[in-house]
Amino acid sequence: MPRATNNPASKQRRKRVLKRAKGFFGRGKSTIRAATRLTERAGQYSYAHRRVRRREMRKLWITRINAATRANGMSYSQFMHALKEKNIGLDRKALAHVAFHDPDAFATIVEQVKA
Repeated sequence: MPRATNNPASKQRRKRVLKRAKGFFGRGKSTIRAATRLTERAGQYSYAHRRVRRREMRKLWITRINAATRANGMSYSQFMHALKEKNIGLDRKALAHVAFHDPDAFATIVEQVKA
């Protein structure tokens, strides 16, 4: 009995790898062996850097909130502590958005917290 290779599934698998490797340099975009190795590594990097991006965005939000609170005569740590005590349920992302796009509204939040 001849050996069955299941060619359609193998071809689909190879096409999927080469499609992910589009834009790579050299043999990485055209040969299955190199493309498999490189796309696996690229997937690991993208997985890790999604977490790094979240970390960096949080740092950016904190920096923006800090700058805006200092412009309104408060420090970041005092502001966040007062927010918690006043039970104002705004997270850092929302606060940074308001501070960056609408400084007047952020000033009113700071005044509410100070009172």
